[in-house]
Amino acid sequence: MKTYIFAPVLLFLIFAGCSKIEQIQLIRSYKNNMVDSSPVDTTVTDVTADIDSHGRQATLLSAFYGLDDALPGVADKGMCEGAGGADGMPVIFSHEIDFSTMETGDFRITTASGKIGEITCVTLAPADDKGEYRTALFAGHYGSIDDQPVKVEVVGNLLSIDNTINFKGASVEVTPLEEGATMIWAEVVPEDQWKMGQEATPLPWGGSSGVPEGTKQVVRVTWAGGITKPGGDEVDDVERVQYKVTVLKEDGSEIEVTPFALADLVDGDNNHLLCLDVAGTPQSVYFPAGYMTDPREDLNPETTIIISK
Repeated sequence: MKTYIFAPVLLFLIFAGCSKIEQIQLIRSYKNNMVDSSPVDTTVTDVTADIDSHGRQATLLSAFYGLDDALPGVADKGMCEGAGGADGMPVIFSHEIDFSTMETGDFRITTASGKIGEITCVTLAPADDKGEYRTALFAGHYGSIDDQPVKVEVVGNLLSIDNTINFKGASVEVTPLEEGATMIWAEVVPEDQWKMGQEATPLPWGGSSGVPEGTKQVVRVTWAGGITKPGGDEVDDVERVQYKVTVLKEDGSEIEVTPFALADLVDGDNNHLLCLDVAGTPQSVYFPAGYMTDPREDLNPETTIIISK
């Protein structure tokens, strides 16, 4: 049965030092999010297309084996029973997905030895802001450092957010545990998703920061997994100035710019909003190696991504 419970948190350490009353207040201040633990596909649909109206294939862009038996114990309450102490793996889709069609049983994970892993539950949180519904976080026991997951497949009916394409049959190779996160997706963000001037909440998930005044356009970059400074702190200007965005000007020339601000911070997800104060058409984003880590403290490699049109 699909359940709607509080979102999982990759940075549960906020609760250390908080009283039980403070913990409850923090949890209640966050909206309910979507988590599913149904072991079978229950979606009935006649949608079979796997290419959208623009000719783009419904695919899995990445599966990132981020944690081996290391999701915090409080995930039992924040995600689903059994998530605490489980493996953690974000899976990223080519299109935003319709959560009402997503069940745990839609997926199959195979390890290097050929074993089929156990998926306990799957959720869209913490990447649950408008425009971010392409990252699903898997909890379960589907591998180990000695027998790592190597393939994720969609074996059930799973539809895009507009219900026009079906991901059934899509698959992707898994990024090994020891590797750091790379940028997997980039897009120009519609203005109705900017949340201009909004401040982040005290929670380490949900309630992300909005873009500042002076923003002319915004690029969202989606990483294969959650990213922070080494040690777990949120990124700041040290990481901001490492981002380089190539922009095509009206006269046909290209320039390389640095975002004057970052947004979509302090929510524990795998997205950053790059705020630009220049006009033109963003083409690509570059980020150098060694500045950010995944939850296992693996440093990011050098990474470049073409911005989707």
